[in-house]
Amino acid sequence: MTKSVQVDSTPPAPGGVTGLVGKAHSKMIFARRVAVLIEAVGAHVPQGVSLLDVGTGDGQIAQAVGLRAGCTQVRGLDVMVRPETQIPVEVFDGATLPLEDKSVDVVSFVDVLHHTHDPFVLLAEAARVARQAVVIKDHLCQGLLDHVTLRAMDWVGNAPHGVVLPYNYAARETWLDWFEKAHLEVAAFETDLPLYPAPLSWVFGRKLHFITRLSPLV
Repeated sequence: MTKSVQVDSTPPAPGGVTGLVGKAHSKMIFARRVAVLIEAVGAHVPQGVSLLDVGTGDGQIAQAVGLRAGCTQVRGLDVMVRPETQIPVEVFDGATLPLEDKSVDVVSFVDVLHHTHDPFVLLAEAARVARQAVVIKDHLCQGLLDHVTLRAMDWVGNAPHGVVLPYNYAARETWLDWFEKAHLEVAAFETDLPLYPAPLSWVFGRKLHFITRLSPLV
């Protein structure tokens, strides 16, 4: 079964390597990342639409994007629902979106698909339920150095919170192949996301991140 982001709602125990790393990451990186993602994702969500955010976590980013775009409805799906969320969140099986065909305007995935074992499954589902667009923020992996860097980033940002880490990164060519097979046309594709300040951006930026807006063809 394809799995989305799996989050343990229990905070990491104090102390230990993952606890210290998680605290450092939250202090130096997390707030900037959230702010950048809200602007980057929000720029691709039309005004006055309904938004479904898949693998939403606590819904913080989706809520802010919805406010920015004046969305008529914002809801989330995740395989585990946290005790407190910023938007209504429903549990799903990680593979099938529990919505009718063409029942929501925009579907978004923010750093979710590389946490699944087969990103194409959810891409095809998003193409099925979205009327206007599918918006994705994820990673590009063009070689061994990229893979090692992305693994380190994933571990620092997610291991302290119990997120499942299959490290399933893909090259740009693979993403484009998935989009085509899911009948999703690329309307925009960007790799300049200022998620990290210099000098961290020299290591953890460098075209490892992308955001795309896709238009369903069927």
